[in-house]
Amino acid sequence: MRLARFHVEGREACGIVQGGEIQELVGNLFDPLIIRTETHRLADANLLAPCKPSKIVAVGLNYQDHAHELGFPIPENPIIFLKPPTSVIGTGGRIVVPAMSSRIDFEAELGIVIKNATHCISPEDAADHILGYTCANDVTARDLQKRDGQWTRSKAFDTFCPLGPWIETDLDPGNLLVESYLNGKRMQSSRTSQLIFPITYVVSFTSHIMTLHPGDLIITGTPAGVGPMNHGDKIEVRIEGIGSLVNYVQ
Repeated sequence: MRLARFHVEGREACGIVQGGEIQELVGNLFDPLIIRTETHRLADANLLAPCKPSKIVAVGLNYQDHAHELGFPIPENPIIFLKPPTSVIGTGGRIVVPAMSSRIDFEAELGIVIKNATHCISPEDAADHILGYTCANDVTARDLQKRDGQWTRSKAFDTFCPLGPWIETDLDPGNLLVESYLNGKRMQSSRTSQLIFPITYVVSFTSHIMTLHPGDLIITGTPAGVGPMNHGDKIEVRIEGIGSLVNYVQ
């Protein structure tokens, strides 16, 4: 099932995407799903970021090839950092290059959307706390990351966390193809089977550090092949079984 947030007819709504239509729901995606009679053409709906997280937990260096690419050793435990909710935009949104940076990079990632309050759970119980999965782009001001020696500023600018196009709930995340395309050219390609720390472990690990709330997001790391984006570029994140997240740089 594909769950989406969208603007239509001057209002915000949630719904189930089925083919070229969206079946509108009562309430939000974390309430019991009650279907309304209203159905909208997908082409007429402006898709929003599929969740409104209170926090975004990001995992660094979770693909071996990306750690080698950056010259970092393989971590013994997940390296996590936070991105603010103000960094979120949806598919079709504009990634804005901040004036203080001379290089921003794309990072294609699988996003995990949390379903319910999650605290100190085991990996075996993690699936019960996951609503579904979405495409994410962990946009990074690479020059600031290197200059600061830590990652907060470089990852936190407004528009630096594109998400979408929806949440896929019926998906096995164990071996998904994750790709990025810059102006139509494939830049990254790997599979989630290459993750150093698998999905259920990451959710469990994070839950022992902080309580996760419905709609919170965990983005799970990026493969090798990250690179810079410039004004006018089109960047696309494709994940098998989910779809395509497209954004533009200004």
